[in-house]
Amino acid sequence: MKILAFGEVLWDIFPDDEFIGGAPLNFAAHLSKMGEEAYVLTSVGNDALGTKSLQIIGDFGVKTDYISVSECLETGKCLVTLDSNKVPKYNLLQNVAYDEIPVENIPDNFGVLYFGTLALRNGFNRDSLNKLLENNSFKEIFVDVNIRPPFYSKETIEFAVSNATILKISDEESPQIADALGLRLDNDFARRLCERYENLKLVIITLGSIGSFCYERANNREYRAGCIETIVASTVGAGDSFSAAFLHKYLCGAGIKSCLNFAAKISGFVVSKTEAIPNYNVENF
Repeated sequence: MKILAFGEVLWDIFPDDEFIGGAPLNFAAHLSKMGEEAYVLTSVGNDALGTKSLQIIGDFGVKTDYISVSECLETGKCLVTLDSNKVPKYNLLQNVAYDEIPVENIPDNFGVLYFGTLALRNGFNRDSLNKLLENNSFKEIFVDVNIRPPFYSKETIEFAVSNATILKISDEESPQIADALGLRLDNDFARRLCERYENLKLVIITLGSIGSFCYERANNREYRAGCIETIVASTVGAGDSFSAAFLHKYLCGAGIKSCLNFAAKISGFVVSKTEAIPNYNVENF
């Protein structure tokens, strides 16, 4: 099944280095490693980082057919500075290429659409996603909220949740989502989300070192899985790898508990490495 990941491709710019990233790219790259046909729908600038982005994305095995090159806006960047204690501070630049993603000529042959809220921080992309949803018949819409303050609003959260069939959030994001939607945050939060939004089939909540949780509407059933004990090198991209691994197993027809366990194994391996997309053979998991 073909998978289309809509949203940001950006570069984390450190004082002495730079790294490509963005949740949709990380998600698609991990799916590609798992043998899925994954595409990124985004925009980069007609600049050095844009050219480099296209090369690296292709090297990950992700399809670049629907990456546009903007003549007006530069490739997305996040400027990272470190204080005296090496604590990072992030400055996500605005009015960059991924803020204006065109969606013309996207064929209606994708089974899954993925997006988050960062790429919805302006009206252009919200309009683009609306067009995409109107003109395509996706079997699944996987939303990984990925809240990045201050680039979210009640409107963007409502838009995301009301279009998802599979919603993935973290325990750290749950309070903002509950507040935005006017829902009580308690043990029945996921069930009430599904009661309000009939489009939702699954609500996945990652719980850090505790593990993960999933509520399945069809069976009114809850599932839980632990996490993999490991020495953490970096948490960058861990949530994206979890999402990709869960979706891969789900599309293969695995049960929810198996999907959660597989996602825990993949994300556990990823946090043990410094790269967001480390080398691995999915057959080893």
